[in-house]
Amino acid sequence: MWDYTDKVKEHFMNPKNVGELKDANAVGETGSLNCGDALKLFLKVNENERIIDASFMTFGCASAVASSSALTEIIKGMTLDDAAKVTNDDISDFLGGLPKEKMHCSVMGQAALKKAIADFRGVEILAKPGEMVCECFDVTDLEIIDAVKQNGLSTTEDVTNYLKAGGGCGKCLDRIEEVIETAKATADNE
Repeated sequence: MWDYTDKVKEHFMNPKNVGELKDANAVGETGSLNCGDALKLFLKVNENERIIDASFMTFGCASAVASSSALTEIIKGMTLDDAAKVTNDDISDFLGGLPKEKMHCSVMGQAALKKAIADFRGVEILAKPGEMVCECFDVTDLEIIDAVKQNGLSTTEDVTNYLKAGGGCGKCLDRIEEVIETAKATADNE
């Protein structure tokens, strides 16, 4: 079993801002119900691009609920520009840390936030750069390379824990291993 912080337990047992925000003017969705984790983030943004309210609906584990709850608490009152700078590590730090096997839950929060901001601004999110590796969780080779380099990931399990890639049907596990080896080789040459 995973070792959860008291703050993770609190945000799971008593999540903040749960449910559809009826007057939301920005929505961001990420994940896949077919593969186990999904998040829908609702924002109410004023004319000055300040987030005046936020809520969520999620399907997932305790870490997914806690990460979603934490995200809504973090971003309330922020401008969209400031909220766009919130990282998955900020979400994890707010919670006092997440088990490495559950970091993908904070990544899911960051992804939903980016989509909600784009939705408010009427900006179409273009296809991600790179080659699609994990179709279940919409993860590209460039995202894997970035995660490997920035977080010291070294195994397919590490990548699945961090990005959820490979955590669905599993057809991409061999390709993830290839991308990890490429990332390591390019890091060694830098």
